[in-house]
Amino acid sequence: MARVRLSVAERREELLRAAVEQIEARGVAAVRIADVASALGVSNALVLYHFSTKERLVAEAFAYAAEGDLAHLRRLLGRRTTALRRLRSAVRWYAPTGSAKGWRLWIEGWAVSLREPALREVARGLDRRWKAALAEVIAEGVAAGEFRCPDPAGTALRLTALLDGLAVQLTSYDGAVPRIRVREWAEEALSRELGLAAEPSGGRDH
Repeated sequence: MARVRLSVAERREELLRAAVEQIEARGVAAVRIADVASALGVSNALVLYHFSTKERLVAEAFAYAAEGDLAHLRRLLGRRTTALRRLRSAVRWYAPTGSAKGWRLWIEGWAVSLREPALREVARGLDRRWKAALAEVIAEGVAAGEFRCPDPAGTALRLTALLDGLAVQLTSYDGAVPRIRVREWAEEALSRELGLAAEPSGGRDH
């Protein structure tokens, strides 16, 4: 069956999706241009035409996956409800026990960014946007009198640092941390940062 002709934008997105899948399956170090091409039944030359190098393909694949997560985060934080409910929803989703991105991809990206300037710049920019989105809603909650927080940016950094670190533990060391404890720690950290009583385990906003 002949392949459907795709626009340049559609082809790039198809290649990025395939690259994300291959990175998650093989790891950044092992994945090759040929793996991405083979997954789609196209030539290596086509992949290189769009991305020129493996390093650029990996950086853009990481950004592609992260942009999807950022879009979902913005939807959670943009709901018409209290800032506290929006924050709790975001933390539950982002936590390694939630339904957010494949943490293996992120951990791979962080590791490789230590050696790859292009990926490091992508990761740094995405990280800043992630924290800024959380800090903005925290500031909204403070302004509305829902809770007190003298340093929304610091709170956003500490929360994401905790969740990122727990994700590394859960992803890298099977059974290192009970998943129920991770959920509890995430809730406790958010409540502590906002000066609130911790929500009971398993609680949900209504």
